[in-house]
Amino acid sequence: MMAAAPVQPMEERGLIYPHGSVVPDMGGMLELWPGIFWVRMPLPFALNHINLWVLDGGDHWVIVDSGVAIAAIRDHWRALFAGPLAGKPVGRVIITHYHPDHIGLAGWLAHTWGVVPEMTRGEWLMARMLTLDNADHPPAESVDFYARHGWPEAAVSRMRASSGGRFAAGVHRLPIGYRRLRDGDCTQIGGREWRIVTGSGHSPEHACLLCEADGLLISGDQVLPRITSNISVYPGEPEADPLGEWLDSIARFRLLDAGLRVFPAHGQPFERLHVRLDQLEADHRAKLEALEAACATPLTAYESFSIMFRRPIGADEIQMATGEALAHLHWLERRGQVVAVMDGAWQRFARVG
Repeated sequence: MMAAAPVQPMEERGLIYPHGSVVPDMGGMLELWPGIFWVRMPLPFALNHINLWVLDGGDHWVIVDSGVAIAAIRDHWRALFAGPLAGKPVGRVIITHYHPDHIGLAGWLAHTWGVVPEMTRGEWLMARMLTLDNADHPPAESVDFYARHGWPEAAVSRMRASSGGRFAAGVHRLPIGYRRLRDGDCTQIGGREWRIVTGSGHSPEHACLLCEADGLLISGDQVLPRITSNISVYPGEPEADPLGEWLDSIARFRLLDAGLRVFPAHGQPFERLHVRLDQLEADHRAKLEALEAACATPLTAYESFSIMFRRPIGADEIQMATGEALAHLHWLERRGQVVAVMDGAWQRFARVG
């Protein structure tokens, strides 16, 4: 009924992919480990899929992450509940972090099955706050934030005229209450003990699930095998240092067993966690070094795109790219390597010394 994925390992860029190129069909599921099922759902973005996880809790199912709130994913969940998941209820819904592709259908699942979402407090509060933002257009403060960081007038005008409430549009109504997860908490699921391990930088208090006995880590977006998680500064916390938090989290995750099998939210399950952590840190350190050198001529976040990214940034990516550039520039600023200066209406960053 739910076949285990064939074991056809492959190696790529220092990582081992124990299931090779095997992936579930969209809306389908594969058993990767006894009682651990990989569900793959479509996303309406450039990143076209998300991995969700279903754990066998004995007399119930435990769902980890939910998918964005679109009809296609609801339909896939309904098909799973009527098919391979039929016979017992969903008893728990665990959400790694607040981004819509992860929390989007948590409220729908919670209302459908009479449960409450389980999350860390930082992620829950961020999600609740953003779902209340249903303005017709982005706030003037947000538009001014991006204009200040060097956006061309055409991009500023596009944002000013765009619809607001984009986060809320991708998230089903959340219930009033939730069950809090804390770093270090242990929870029993189907005879296995899972420990909550939190990271930061990509989101405020991202929860990963670690089963030390079996050497398994459900990593959400905290550690991905082929792409780097977006680390961004947003108008809501315009002076934040998320890259500092991210690099601190990498150091914490290096304390975990190097031999873990990692189940990520995007891409395929992989092994050699420490190798991937080293790659992620090296990528950010290289960008920081290149940015610091480039700031010998003061530049805005927008002007740093050619240094930060290997390809041109399109209109749909400019907001995320600005946040990522600012995360790196703020890291340098916090450590005294660059200084922010106003140049008319724009903020530029200049190398110190």
